[in-house]
Amino acid sequence: MERRHFGSTGREVAVVGQGTWQINSHGRATAVAALRAGIKLGMNHIDTAEMYDEAEEIVADAVAGCRDEVFLVSKVLPQNASHAGVIAACERSLARLRTDRLDCYLLHWRGQHPLADTIAAFEQIKIEGKILSWGVSNFDVPDLEEVLKLAGNGSLTCNQVLYNLQERAVEHEVLPWCIEHGVAVVAYSPFGRGTLPGPGTAAGRVLEEIAATRGATPHQVAVGFVTHRPSIFVIPKAVRHEHVVENAGASGLKLSEAELARLDAVFPRGPRPRELPMM
Repeated sequence: MERRHFGSTGREVAVVGQGTWQINSHGRATAVAALRAGIKLGMNHIDTAEMYDEAEEIVADAVAGCRDEVFLVSKVLPQNASHAGVIAACERSLARLRTDRLDCYLLHWRGQHPLADTIAAFEQIKIEGKILSWGVSNFDVPDLEEVLKLAGNGSLTCNQVLYNLQERAVEHEVLPWCIEHGVAVVAYSPFGRGTLPGPGTAAGRVLEEIAATRGATPHQVAVGFVTHRPSIFVIPKAVRHEHVVENAGASGLKLSEAELARLDAVFPRGPRPRELPMM
């Protein structure tokens, strides 16, 4: 399993991790088994959030006995992102996850509470050892600039964003900004909002052709496109064992410049949107 330095943490984290949004759709036992299978395959980056129903409790079951092997991330909702709210939300997440610390704690998206208060709380609980690093999610460049001004260089670990072949808005400004400032980019929903285009479409045919040439699957090619830059990580969700194995198998797939160009042609980036897309 390929690993990369995760932002300013100095930690080596799996490029292909595991997301947990709606992971309980097939039942708790199935979800726990999927996460454990992923950990055994080297997918040590597990992402969850207080918003995700029972996901934190499911993750707690999955990492029991192997917590130190996992890079564990959770997220605070923006309505809980006041100074006191962050501290209380973190304590609740730690209790549900049955752990004494988070490897990274994120603001899920920007809300009404001042970023200064949120960051101050992050720094406090970092000093206390309850989190080892902190980051943000769904932040555009103006928001990132404000974080940088408030916290200084090296404090912001990552920005988790919507990024896949069909949604490439972050390539305009967010991705270059994060690369310049040493901030890891974590791509959620790396396969899009549903399924990838099928072989009946031009885009789907290109995916199929590249996959066949590489002895891979279209989903693995999609991951290879998103992760071809060295600072990017992905967190696909999987609840079936075969999908866990497929996701893990995408690690280390290096697409050629010609293959990247073919995908770029059939999955055009498009103009920069007024607002950064998110799910």
